[in-house]
Amino acid sequence: MKIFMRILAASASILWASAAYADKEPIVFASLQDMTKAYTFLMVEVSQGQQDYIAALNADGGIDGHPVRLIVRDHGNEPQRGIEAYNRAVGEGAVMVNIGSSPVSGALITRVEEDKVPMMTLSVGRPEASDGTVFNYSFPAGPTHWSQIAALFDYIDKHEGGLEGKKIAVVHIDHPGGRAMLTIPERLAETKDFEVRGFGYPSPGTEQSAVWTEVRRMRPDFVVLGGAGVGQPVSIREAVRNGISPTQLLSAPWLAETDMEAVGTSVAIGIKRVELAAPGTDHPIIANIIDKVIEPGNGAGDLKNVGRSYYNLGVGSMTLAVEGARLALEEFGAPLTGEKLKQGLEMVKDFDAQGLIPPFTFTAEDHQGGGNTRISEWDGESWVPKTEWTSSYQDIVWEEIKKASDAFRKGG
Repeated sequence: MKIFMRILAASASILWASAAYADKEPIVFASLQDMTKAYTFLMVEVSQGQQDYIAALNADGGIDGHPVRLIVRDHGNEPQRGIEAYNRAVGEGAVMVNIGSSPVSGALITRVEEDKVPMMTLSVGRPEASDGTVFNYSFPAGPTHWSQIAALFDYIDKHEGGLEGKKIAVVHIDHPGGRAMLTIPERLAETKDFEVRGFGYPSPGTEQSAVWTEVRRMRPDFVVLGGAGVGQPVSIREAVRNGISPTQLLSAPWLAETDMEAVGTSVAIGIKRVELAAPGTDHPIIANIIDKVIEPGNGAGDLKNVGRSYYNLGVGSMTLAVEGARLALEEFGAPLTGEKLKQGLEMVKDFDAQGLIPPFTFTAEDHQGGGNTRISEWDGESWVPKTEWTSSYQDIVWEEIKKASDAFRKGG
């Protein structure tokens, strides 16, 4: 809670202090996250990276001379609180909202269309929101659940002896986003001849013993983890307790250094994950943050998080919004509106934040940005890349996106 309060204090002072002396009108973004219920420390670290990046951006002159004000609020993964936080942010001039919650982003998905405010969802929410022809103002802005799990199954197929004949369990949070993790594996199983079963546990995931008893009975060759926040370390502990080797475990992106410390850094050596941002401090953008924000003592949170996976993911997510804003101002001029920002985001091409994130290309049709990711492995101290940035099974992914978006358009 102390760290969370430091984050709110930073959003109210440090980020705005840089804007107070600028000549041009400030640009207002909002980061609305779950920092106290299911995602907890995960989104605290993500938000810390977002805030430090914006502070460094303002120190460097903002976006074309416009300072950025970043509103930071917690919604506790509760849709009504999320709607209230969104309404306040838009009332304060926010032209973009970054949402970390499937329930909250789902509650806002029609509202942002009405308000014409781009909603960037950080590896959460409805995968079909990738279809920009239906969801004009929703930007998953990264590989969705479907692309993430496609990458994990592609890795098994290419690097772990193939999928044919395998038994694979998918252990996930039991909500629509978690259950969506099964869509692509079930499609792949039809042609690649393997068995896949889903096992859901109630959010936030602190109690999973019954689920893992069922997983053990399946005797899977591999287990894919589809959780986040407090549930991930619990999943790993239960897997090991039930005789499943970490080398048999693969995870969606919500697995990072903090999770491994919670489990014990040597307990899960060999576990693999989807990676959405490169960890480390040897990236130009992270180095600039250290120079402009951290070393002067203006960081938004615990210094040990700087350069870690969740922190860098937060930085990367905000670089996409800033790049879209830069392109929009360049093309359409000030003031920046939600409509202009939407078009600016759709002009982002082959953007990788100087190697920090996979290359992104948005179009009016593709709001996922290409679906690129890579697989990395925990060696006891750090995450080591096992593949290059790439996308997997995007033909199948987009068939499902179009099917679901068409159902949404028709009111299904």
